[in-house]
Formats: sequence, structure tokens, C-alpha cells
Amino acid sequence: MNDSILGLHHVTAIAGNAKRNLDFYTRILGLRFIKKTVNFDDPHTYHFYYGDYYGSPGTILTFFPWEGAASGKRGTSQATEVGFSVPEGSLDFWLNRFKDHGIIYNKPATKFEEEYLTVLDPDGLKLELVVSSKPDSRMGHTTEAISEKQAVKGFHQVTLTLSSIKPTADILTGIFGYKLINQHVNRYRFATDAIESSAIIDLVEVPGESRGQVAVGSVHHIAFRVKDDATEMKFREIIESKGFQITPQIDRNYFHSLYFREPGGVLFEIATDNPGFTADEPLEELGKNLKLPSQYEPRRKEIENALIPLN
Repeated sequence: MNDSILGLHHVTAIAGNAKRNLDFYTRILGLRFIKKTVNFDDPHTYHFYYGDYYGSPGTILTFFPWEGAASGKRGTSQATEVGFSVPEGSLDFWLNRFKDHGIIYNKPATKFEEEYLTVLDPDGLKLELVVSSKPDSRMGHTTEAISEKQAVKGFHQVTLTLSSIKPTADILTGIFGYKLINQHVNRYRFATDAIESSAIIDLVEVPGESRGQVAVGSVHHIAFRVKDDATEMKFREIIESKGFQITPQIDRNYFHSLYFREPGGVLFEIATDNPGFTADEPLEELGKNLKLPSQYEPRRKEIENALIPLN
């Protein structure tokens, strides 16, 4: 660990039906449900966290399920694809699993000499399961149906679709320490060598394409990882000195956050490792209980009555 951006911390997206979202990510994709809490700004809405068994940074996909909200539109100024690393030789398993469960998918393809399978979650969020060209020693969360030989390990890459990549690329390379490592046509691959996994951001340049709409089935923001508060505040000073508006540090219970909108229009977050997902419940209990931010604890009964039971 060092005083650098350590790849991705988490990705947050918007879902529709909460039960359907929970079923897909835990039962079909096999991620662990690591935290059941609520939106800080809308406590009558869940905030779900999925990841590996330990809730490790770089494996965390989170959702705000807003029942009845409009569907998003894929376009520019968006994170349009979320890629997960899976073991070599597992894509046939996943293809058959998606087929058996009626999940929309495309047949395997190759990108930057890496084989991948595209699948849409129930709200249309575009996911990719990628067999990394580099060894990935992370252990995915296993279930009765999904063994270590198939289990999702964590993030491989996130793709941002932009009308022009240069301003965003300047943030990645000039502030976050990423380097351009590959290019094919209009897709540019950037990576950081500060960490071995969850280290890749792809920028896709599509001049003239319409701007996307962030709603159900869309990524709300992507969060980059730092080891601690001191490192985070160092980056805050740098980003502010470049003329960007950036929030004060915000306590999100499981990490501390800064937010700013990069020049291409995507909302970026910087999130700390501390205090972690065991801050309010032990490791073996993660995801089993409704955990509320302290300001909402006096309203627990009201909030529980407003939330959809998950059974």
C-alpha cells in the first residue's frame, strides 16, 4: 500500500425492484450480500452492497433500488460497462448458467486479447465477465452452485463512454497515476501499477453520440480507492488546486468519501479503506441485518415499515 490511488474501491448503480436485484446478484452471480442499509439522503430506499466474502475494496458493487423509477439511457458521460474478473475456463459455466436462468447475454468475445462474456442484469446494467490476461489471486465468494473455479473475483475494469476522452484521461494520468497501456480503435485502456487487481479503466470515445441518462439500469458513480484519510485529503487538495469543485469529506459509515464530477461528466468518488464493513457487525453477520446510519436509528420502526420486506 502507498499514498496512491489503489484502483477501484466500489461502483454504485441504480436498480428497480429490490428483491429482483438481490436475487440476481446473490443467487445468479454468486456475490455475497455484505451490507443492507439505506440511502443517506433517502432513508426509505435501500442501499445494497455486494462483494467477496470479506467485503474487500475492489470487489464492491452497490445499488440504490428505486421501485418504479424510469429506466436509464446508455450514452456519453457515463460509466457504461462494469467488468468482473472470473477464473480461466469458467465462461462456459457462466454462459450455460445465464441460459438456464433466462438471463440476457452475448456469446464470448475477445478484447485486448482477453476473453469476456457480456450479460445484462435484470434492469439492463451491462456487465462483463472477463478472464484476465494477468494472474488474479483473489478468491471469489462461493455458493452451493458456484465453486472457486467459477466464482467472481472482483472488478476487472470499468468502461466510461465519453464524447472526448482527453480531459478524463488527463485526470487519470495527471492526478490518479494511471497510464495508457493499450488502444484499439476508439477504446483506450488505462491502468495503475499501484495495485494488481481492480486496476483498469477503459475510455471509449464516441464524438457526436447523445448524452446518457443516469437512472434505473445505470451506474450512478465510480469510486477510486485510497488507503486512509490522510491520503484522501492529499488528493482533495490536488483536485481542488486544479480548479475542480470537490465535496468535503463525508462519512459513509464504512468508508470516508470525496465526490467530484470529472470533465467528461462522470461522477467520481474517492473512498478510504477505513473503517470497513465490519464497523457495525461481525464478518460472519455481514448483510444479515438492517444497519442504519446513526441519524436514522431513532426512526428505525418507521423506516422498516416503509422498506419492502426481502424475506
